Amino acid sequence: MQELILYHYPLSPFSEKIRAMLGYTGLAWHSVTVREMPPRPELATLAGGYRRIPVAQLGADVFCDTRSVAREIARLGHAPELVVEQQSEQIQAFVAEADQAVFLASLITAGGPGVLWKMIRQTSLVDTWQFLRDRAGIARLAKVKADSPWQAKQRLDNHHALMNDRLQHQPFLFGDTPCIADFSAYHSLWFLCDFAGKPVLRKWPAVEEWFGRMRAFGHGQPMPMTSDDALALAKAATPRPVDCCDKALCGDTVTVAPNDYGRDPVTGQLRHADDHALVVAHADPGIGTVHLHFPRHGFELRAAAQ
Repeated sequence: MQELILYHYPLSPFSEKIRAMLGYTGLAWHSVTVREMPPRPELATLAGGYRRIPVAQLGADVFCDTRSVAREIARLGHAPELVVEQQSEQIQAFVAEADQAVFLASLITAGGPGVLWKMIRQTSLVDTWQFLRDRAGIARLAKVKADSPWQAKQRLDNHHALMNDRLQHQPFLFGDTPCIADFSAYHSLWFLCDFAGKPVLRKWPAVEEWFGRMRAFGHGQPMPMTSDDALALAKAATPRPVDCCDKALCGDTVTVAPNDYGRDPVTGQLRHADDHALVVAHADPGIGTVHLHFPRHGFELRAAAQ
C-alpha cells in the first residue's frame, strides 16, 4: 500500500493543515480517527506514545509533526513547495511565526462559551472537561509564554494586515501558486473562522478571498481505516533504508521530544540525523520495528538515560 495513513481528529487545527495539503496534492489517503487527548493506545504502539496530532504512517515509517508529514506529502505528491526547508528565508520565518506565535494567539482569541458548547456537542461533556484539563497540563509545562488576550488580538491584527497587503495583487501569500506558508497561515484561520465562528476577516477582504481559495482545496477523498488495520500494515512492512549522517551517534539509544509544548519524549535507536531530519527506530512487541521521522526544527535530541 502506498497511500498515506493519517491519525487525526476533526477539531485539530494542525490536522486541518495536513488535510488541506492532501486535498491540494490530490493524494489518496486513509483516515484513522483518534481521541482528542491521550491515552491513544494505537499511537502508544506505533509511535512510542508521541502525543501530538497529527501523525502519518506509510507502511513501517511513521511521520511525527506536520513538518515531517508535509515533507512526505511533498515527496508523494511531487510538491516541493510544501517542504519548508527548501523555501526562502523569508518564507521559513513566516512559517515559524505562523505555526507557533500566531497559532497560540488564535487559540486564545478563539476561546469562549461558543467554542466550549461546540466541543461538547461534537464530543461530550466528559471529553471536553478531560480535553481542557489535558491542555492545561500542557500549558503548565510549556516553554513558550502565552500572550495576554490583548496581545493575542494585536498579534493577529498585525499578522492579518501583513497577509492582506501581500494578497492585494497575488492569489497566494508568496506568488501565483500556494506554498507551505499558505497552509501554515490557513489552519489557524480555519480554527478561528470555521470552528470558533469569529468574524476576524471582515476587515481583511483580500485575506477572506484567499481563505476561500484555500478552503476550496478540500480534503481529497479520505478512506476510513481502523487502527487495527493500520497497525497490521506496519507489522507486515519493513522500514525503508536510511543513511546515518552522524556515525558517532548512529545506533545509540536516544530520546526525541518537542522543545516547546507537549514535550513527552520518545525513546529509540538513532538511525539518521542531519540538519533537517531525525529518524529513530522504535520497537513494539505487537508490530515489530518502525522508523519514527521527526523534523530537526523544534525538537531536542538527547542520549537516553542509562
